[in-house]
Amino acid sequence: MTIENTKWVLKNRPEGLVKNTDFELVTEIIPEIQEGEILIENLYLSFDPTQRTWLNDMPGYLPPVQIGEVVRSGGMGRVLESNDPEYKVGDLAFGFVGWQSHCITKPSGNDRFRVVPDVLPIPTMLNVMGTTGITAYYGLVELGNPQPGETVLVSGAAGATGSVAVQIAKFKGCHVIGIAGGEEKCAWLKELGVDDVIDYKNSNVQEELPKLAKNGIDIYFDNVGGDILETVLFCININARILLCGGISSGYDANRLPAGPRNLFSLIIKRATMQGFLVLDYIPRSQEALGEIATWVMEGKLQHREDIQEGIENCPQTLNRLFTGENKGKQLLKI
Repeated sequence: MTIENTKWVLKNRPEGLVKNTDFELVTEIIPEIQEGEILIENLYLSFDPTQRTWLNDMPGYLPPVQIGEVVRSGGMGRVLESNDPEYKVGDLAFGFVGWQSHCITKPSGNDRFRVVPDVLPIPTMLNVMGTTGITAYYGLVELGNPQPGETVLVSGAAGATGSVAVQIAKFKGCHVIGIAGGEEKCAWLKELGVDDVIDYKNSNVQEELPKLAKNGIDIYFDNVGGDILETVLFCININARILLCGGISSGYDANRLPAGPRNLFSLIIKRATMQGFLVLDYIPRSQEALGEIATWVMEGKLQHREDIQEGIENCPQTLNRLFTGENKGKQLLKI
């Protein structure tokens, strides 16, 4: 049986928001799989801000996508053919599938794919039951160690990771402040139980934050970096924990990195810690987090939403939605 694969390959290093001309949409005939390989029909692609950094020609926690390579992306699909005994035809598999309709991989090598139980909708599995939920859980619970009564601030709070983080903070008995852009997103945060919300598009965060954080900030879950991080450092308490999850305010563009906070001395005065973290470090322990997250989801306590675009041809525009603020919740694309 002849199967065609449609894929996006990197053509030029993008500047700012990506354009279709930065890539090339290619159709090819899929070859026969070899020993130890599996063929996956991709169903959904996950879009995360970090994907923009992989398009820059600069070192990172993963190597940059090279010119002519398929654009890297997580996703989920079904195994169509298998020459690996650990993967059966029909299995639902999650991994770095890339911007393409099909994926051939040798999962026993560096491209380990995780077989996931087919019990929840795929969008849910790619959101709260995927790396999004794992990121929020370990960043907040393990590194932040929230205590009842503490004040937790989350930027990008209406995004995929931020919206999970604010809810977990409420489960832990904290006073939660969320920062998001636009009335609709801020209203949703209130529905999630967030105590105070700042609309950065329609108000001044530098003025509003001190008014709301009257008792200071104990934990800051940072998804944006930039000026907001600098503002927060003026408001932290003694022994505050600043958790650096992302920096979307820069657009992840290597050509326009933002100026760093000018008040890092606040960390010394407040004996505070500022720590970056990556979800990849916690994947081996993911079942611990997913067990508790699954309980919250099944009980209806943990709310989530997915922004689902459709069509492999719309990958570039879907990535840009993360940086224009168009997305509402976890950004996905259904192929």
